[in-house]
Amino acid sequence: MDISQYLDLKIAPRAIFDTLAERRTRPRFMLPTGDGDWRVVTWGGFAQQIRETAMFAAAAGLKSGERACVFAPNRVEWMSAALGIQAAGGVMVPVYASSTAEQAAYVVEHSDARLLFVDTAPLVARVLESWEQYAAVERIVLLDDALDVAKIAADLRERGKRVPAFSEVERKVLPWSRALSMGRARHEEDASGFERAMHGVSLDQPGMMLYTSGTSGNPKGVPLTHRNVSVNGLDWLKNNAPLIDEGAVDLLWLPMSHIFGFGETCLGNTLGFTSYMVDPRAVFEELPRVRPSVFMSVPSLWEKIATAAMAGTTTEARRAKIAEVTGGKLRFCLSGGAGLKREIKEFLYEHGLLIIEGYGLTETSPTLTINRPDAFRFDTVGKPLPSVELKLAEDGEILARGASVFSGYHKDPAATKEAFTPDGWFKTGDVGRFTDDGFLQIVDRKKDILVTAGGKNVPPANIEQRFADDPFIAQVVVYGDAQKYLVAGVWLNEAAVKAHLDASGVTGDAREASPARAEAIRALVQQRIEKVNGQLASYETIKKFAIMDRPLTVEGGMLTPTLKVRRKKVYESFKAELESLYT
Repeated sequence: MDISQYLDLKIAPRAIFDTLAERRTRPRFMLPTGDGDWRVVTWGGFAQQIRETAMFAAAAGLKSGERACVFAPNRVEWMSAALGIQAAGGVMVPVYASSTAEQAAYVVEHSDARLLFVDTAPLVARVLESWEQYAAVERIVLLDDALDVAKIAADLRERGKRVPAFSEVERKVLPWSRALSMGRARHEEDASGFERAMHGVSLDQPGMMLYTSGTSGNPKGVPLTHRNVSVNGLDWLKNNAPLIDEGAVDLLWLPMSHIFGFGETCLGNTLGFTSYMVDPRAVFEELPRVRPSVFMSVPSLWEKIATAAMAGTTTEARRAKIAEVTGGKLRFCLSGGAGLKREIKEFLYEHGLLIIEGYGLTETSPTLTINRPDAFRFDTVGKPLPSVELKLAEDGEILARGASVFSGYHKDPAATKEAFTPDGWFKTGDVGRFTDDGFLQIVDRKKDILVTAGGKNVPPANIEQRFADDPFIAQVVVYGDAQKYLVAGVWLNEAAVKAHLDASGVTGDAREASPARAEAIRALVQQRIEKVNGQLASYETIKKFAIMDRPLTVEGGMLTPTLKVRRKKVYESFKAELESLYT
């Protein structure tokens, strides 16, 4: 593909409007109707939503550089709101749809958001549950007109939840159609206002702010300028252009609230994709029906495709199975969010699918390195992008700088200072090495973050600390890097467990292995874990656990002198027990 027409850096909304004359009547999104058919959203219809959202934001008082949040699962209106915020000069702040009420409220409050766009009854309920933390939000737009806020509030009250008076809610909340109508009226009053606002946005002002998990404590806001993101996008396009066609078809399911899903949608906006939007639970079933030429996914789906193909007894049969389950038209395949196992990449490549994989972080917009169609090694994460400089610190930590690297965390100068070396290199927290031919390998992670097979970043310490005051549990160590779900090793406070069981009429030592006692202990631990799981997002929950007999001690190398868990040592020593929870 010739990318010469895409070399100019521009803010994301302009990708739609600069090509609108040519694409207006073509389909941009295809949405499932529920009866097996698809509903078309044209480029013209998409552009109108963006324009009216931008003009609504202006009418609602959003000023250049101010923030507005989007808290919703994927839908066209999600992207219309996001790009409308940016076109108006605002900073779009995505909130993961999987966030708990507490997590969502923290992001909205900490980001100083003026506007909030929200969808689905469960997410509206989470907003109402933490209403006091939304005091600075001036307008809340419901992305679905059918949402009944009065009923949602009444249901919460029936469940014993504390919610605000409906009159208070009503002053802030308005439906999507009303917001668009306000934007349309503003546009009719000032027909050139939208173009003036969009073209007045500087590449060097923040366009989005994502929240990234730290090793402990609350997430940190990462402001990215339009230049950060557009430089990275252009680098990415230069490397992958040979496998991508203009007007391609993609199956879009990655969360738009994650920079991976947002980036895929923006790539489609630039190159004129027709994107079939599907529920994440239906991806595998929809692949052969949609027959995309572009497919971006987290590792778990590539593993599922490979597993299906392995049923074939010959190379031809396995190739045919891959074509059957994917639709047979794939040209560009990208895996991200977490590492894909080398054997899966090699298997798929041997059977006709090259899976491109790279490495990056939210703070780097996001890609730092990538394997390329004409230069790849499956034991690496590729070579640095053209606009990126990488080097290794003395301890092997990967350091980065360049136009796509952010400049600092929102309202957190201490974390910003810690994130950079004195001479301005960003510290990734990952340990790497370069091969003789210039490819980067990730060999370790300095920071304690688990990345699930679904691409979710989970700081295990945030989960483990919720057990700190549990009288029956001495230690919990969460495990699950590159796995589909999280599990945990549990170490008991044996004296407290024994006292509890004695009082319950189940006598004996805490370590005694009688069936009745073992069952009672497991039931007790299960109860404690379920209590904590109720405070977590679904992807953070502990699905299985093992009660460990061998203790964690300083002398055994499992704890530091200050009694902190040496995570890597624990993982190594208890690997068999933890891995058995996945069988």
